Amino acid sequence: MLAIERRNAIISKLIFEGKVVVSELAKEFDVTEETIRRDLEKLDNDGLAKKTYGGAVKVDSLNVDIPFLIRKQTNVPSKQKIASLIGNMINDGDYIMLDSSTTAMYVIKYIIQKKNITLITNSIEILIELNDKSDWNIISTGGTLKERGLSLVGYQAERMINNFRVDIAVCSCKGIDFNMGVSDSNEPDAQMKRAFFSSAKQKILAVDSTKFDVTSFTKVCDLSDVDVVVTENKPSESWNQFFLDENIKVVY
Repeated sequence: MLAIERRNAIISKLIFEGKVVVSELAKEFDVTEETIRRDLEKLDNDGLAKKTYGGAVKVDSLNVDIPFLIRKQTNVPSKQKIASLIGNMINDGDYIMLDSSTTAMYVIKYIIQKKNITLITNSIEILIELNDKSDWNIISTGGTLKERGLSLVGYQAERMINNFRVDIAVCSCKGIDFNMGVSDSNEPDAQMKRAFFSSAKQKILAVDSTKFDVTSFTKVCDLSDVDVVVTENKPSESWNQFFLDENIKVVY
């Protein structure tokens, strides 16, 4: 096992179990305890874990970018429900944009049988998934590969997006808040989401219930800029009233 694969496995254990122990990890991965300590130090330096005596604990921060392959394994039932609801909003012949979120990857699975779709995405994972989808028009944004994100970002990607207009754009986020609006953990992703939404007639925000009343590092847009919020559970009364006042459709 490569060091990066071992560290990804450790992150996964931290997400699901909350903590890890050096001696137990050394036995599980058949390496020395010193190797595990170096792994945990690397994760700590990257902000992905917090070292403790004899192990490490999970970092509960929405300002940290968890690797895509790890995010893909978390909160799966909620993502699948949200993706199925979004899939029902997409019709044959639609022009759509999907961001590089793990939820967008699940959306693909619910629309794969639809006909004559034109799709623009910055997701490497989606491009790979659709590599043999001959009856769709699939367009990559191009751009700079984001480390650990399996996504393309940057000026070139944004400039490409700005040259198109589509029916629907689907983006996720790290948090929504009455005051800050829609926020994400880093500026490159936030810029991409802003570009997607600016190029779409209908702007769909995919957000699970854990992201409500949460703020992350950088603002994506105001909630009033969103047309539809799709989540897995009924929002609170205060949120439902807010959406009603702002003329935002809520689907759950």
